[in-house]
Amino acid sequence: MTFDAREITRPVPALLSYYVLVSALTLFAAPVVFLPLFFKYHTLRYKFDDDGVSMAWGILFRREIYLTYRRIQDIHVTRNIFQRWFGLASVAVQTASGSAGAEMSIEGVAQPELLRDYLYARMRGAREEAHEESARGDEALELLREIRDLLKERG
Repeated sequence: MTFDAREITRPVPALLSYYVLVSALTLFAAPVVFLPLFFKYHTLRYKFDDDGVSMAWGILFRREIYLTYRRIQDIHVTRNIFQRWFGLASVAVQTASGSAGAEMSIEGVAQPELLRDYLYARMRGAREEAHEESARGDEALELLREIRDLLKERG
């Protein structure tokens, strides 16, 4: 079976169980902590396409993040003890935006290492593609300079 990130559109159900546990650990504040996490879980959507990855969630305050593979600088997989217990991890995607934290944190993925590898491959592919486009642009510029020089010689 091959891994295809495009099939990931929702977090795995274990994420909701993790959110319940995190809320329960806050004791008396559990309802206040759980409600935003509950709504985040039920509205969280991922989309992986040819150009980048998007993540959206929220009911009253909708938040959407879209990152192109070209902008990705680094990817980290992190797990705390409870996430390991539930078989979860967070895949943090960083860009060169200047912020200290991750631009996007993908939660509730069953195979975080495979997702990380997928993102790295897409990131490298996008950079190589950009480099090739730049090289083609340099070739065109060089050709234009040669034409200019030939026209100067004739004129």
